[in-house]
Amino acid sequence: MTRRWLNYAFLLPLCLSFTACQTPNSEPTRAGGDAVANVAETVATPAVMPDDPDPALWVIKDEDTTIYLFGTIHILQPGLTWFDEAVKESFDASDELVVEMIKPDPAAMAKIVSELAIDKTGISLRDKLAPEDRADYEATLTSLGLPVAAFDPLDPWFASVNLSLIPLMRNGYDADQGVEDELLAHAKARAIKITGLETPEQQLGFFDNLPEEVQIRFLNFTVDTVDEAADGMEQMVAEWANANIDALGELMNAGLEDKILYETLLVNRNASWAEWVDQRMEQPGTVFLAVGAGHLAGDSSLQALLAKKGFVAERIEY
Repeated sequence: MTRRWLNYAFLLPLCLSFTACQTPNSEPTRAGGDAVANVAETVATPAVMPDDPDPALWVIKDEDTTIYLFGTIHILQPGLTWFDEAVKESFDASDELVVEMIKPDPAAMAKIVSELAIDKTGISLRDKLAPEDRADYEATLTSLGLPVAAFDPLDPWFASVNLSLIPLMRNGYDADQGVEDELLAHAKARAIKITGLETPEQQLGFFDNLPEEVQIRFLNFTVDTVDEAADGMEQMVAEWANANIDALGELMNAGLEDKILYETLLVNRNASWAEWVDQRMEQPGTVFLAVGAGHLAGDSSLQALLAKKGFVAERIEY
């Protein structure tokens, strides 16, 4: 039976860097998200990966300012060609790249993880779980070839991020092959300005500040759906590559049933970014703004919030 599935690989790119190098007792090239497997509606007819991916692109303009809006996926399989045609033309015309966050160096990442992702109470993660949930959790770790104590020192949210990414990495997804990685490489080659909308501490803080009971529900559902992560991610990437915005929005947002997750990970961040765009439109220049594709789909999309401020995001057909 097909389950509903959501992948936070569209939401938090920092988690990719952290999980890739911090997952304890796992193969270094196999354990990695921005991504946590969780629920979302599966569309009736799954998309097929096109030979020529053409992800959706929008533009906002006034007399002296242009901002392109591009939805990204923070983790991909190697070999997917998307940086061409209108995407490349828009990027080449821009004098600033804006991404969700600029990745810190490994030492800085380790420090942030130590401060935010490691439990300070001294209570083992497994001891926080109800007996039945603990049994399911331990069985899942064993099935993935991990010691049952692998994530004991971690907060539930970070264990969930790690756990959900393992099947993705084992199915060929690469934390260094995300859309932002390629965009950043091109931006550095051109020596254009690079701006981050959020800090590393903010990105991890979105999860870390969730009440512990929410984090545990988050982890329990990840355990329940981990076997479906790779198939779900493949479907999402195909919808993204085909620019199927409505289907992508359904996949991305229908699973955020917990109000606090929906507001914390999507709505509040979009509102903050809409304010940033509003202020940036007062300055001349051309900006290529690239954020997780889930933020540009659905009723609470960045474009919808910008429309309330009087900005019209025009879809670029190509």
